[in-house]
Amino acid sequence: MVGRNPDLVLQSRIPNYKIGDINEALYERRELFDVWDKNMSICCMQDWPCFSHYRARYIDWCKQYPHEMEDIRRYLMDNDSACSSDIKMDHKVDWHYGPQRFAKAALESMCYAGLAIVHHKNNTRRYYGLAERYIPKELFAAKEPFATMEEYYEWAVLRRINSVGLLWNKASDAWLGIRGLKTSERNTAFTSLLQKNKTKRVHIEGIDIPFYIDAQNTDLLKKSADSKPPDTMRILAPLDNMLWDRKLIKALFGFDYKWEVYTPVKERKFGYYVLPLTLGNEFVGRIEFEKKQNIVRVKHVWYEESTNVDDALGISLDLCIQRFIRYLAP
Repeated sequence: MVGRNPDLVLQSRIPNYKIGDINEALYERRELFDVWDKNMSICCMQDWPCFSHYRARYIDWCKQYPHEMEDIRRYLMDNDSACSSDIKMDHKVDWHYGPQRFAKAALESMCYAGLAIVHHKNNTRRYYGLAERYIPKELFAAKEPFATMEEYYEWAVLRRINSVGLLWNKASDAWLGIRGLKTSERNTAFTSLLQKNKTKRVHIEGIDIPFYIDAQNTDLLKKSADSKPPDTMRILAPLDNMLWDRKLIKALFGFDYKWEVYTPVKERKFGYYVLPLTLGNEFVGRIEFEKKQNIVRVKHVWYEESTNVDDALGISLDLCIQRFIRYLAP
C-alpha cells in the first residue's frame, strides 16, 4: 500500500528517507543482505558467518537433489542472476507453504543455505545470484563464531533485545526463528548474559517482571530518560521491530495493536493496512492510507481514548503526513 516493511521502518527513523533508498545498501554496496532471521529479514553483512547454524537444515535439503542443484549452479555461473521462471524445472515438491515448483523452492533453499543470495528484486520478484560471487571472501569463508549452542543462543537473544530495544524474558513472537530456542535455553541465555554484564535489568513502575537492555545502551537509556520527549509524530511499520512483542507494547504503553491484513473483513476492528502513530514517548493512535493511481489519501485516523485531541495534535499530524508523502514521492 505505502511501501514494504523495511521502507516503513526506516522512514520513521531517518530524516529525508525516500521509498527504496535501502536498495543501494542491499544490492549495490552489499552492506546488507536478505536472510531468514525472525522472518524474512535484512541484516548487516558482517553477521553473515553467524547464520551457519540456521543454514544447515537447508544445505541438507539441497543435498537431496544433487543433479538439479548442479544444473542451477551452472546456470548462475553463466548468468549474474536468475529468478525462478528463468529455470525450467517445473515439477512440484513439498515446501513451507505447500506444493511449489522445484525451481522456486530450490532457489529459496539455496538462499537460506547460504549458497545463493538475493541479487536484486523487481517489485516483489526475487532474483538470485551465487553467494560466493557477492559475499566478501573473508566473510564467505569464515567459520561459525560460536563454539557451543549456548554461545549461539546468547548471541541470538542479545540480538533480539537490541532489535526491539528492550525485552523481558517471556514467551514472545520476538523469539521467532531462533532454531531450537525453548524456554530452558532462553532462561539460560538471559542468566548468562546478565552474569557476563552484557545486559542490564530495567525495572518499570507498575510491572513486576524485569526488562533487559544491552549493557552498552545504559548511557543512552539514561540520556533518553533525562531529556524531553521529541514532539515529532511518526508513522510506524505494521511489523516494526518495536512491535515484535505486542504484549510488551500493551503492558508498557497501553496500546493494543493488531495488523489486520489477515483478519476477515467482518472481524476487523480498524482496517486492512493500519499503521501505528507515535508522538513523543506515547502511542497516540493509528492511521490508514488509500493509494489509487499514484494518489495517496488519508482514509482514516483513529486516536487512542487517552490522547488529548487539540489543535497542537492536528498540526503534528499534518506535518507527519507531509513528511510521509515526501517519503513516498518518486
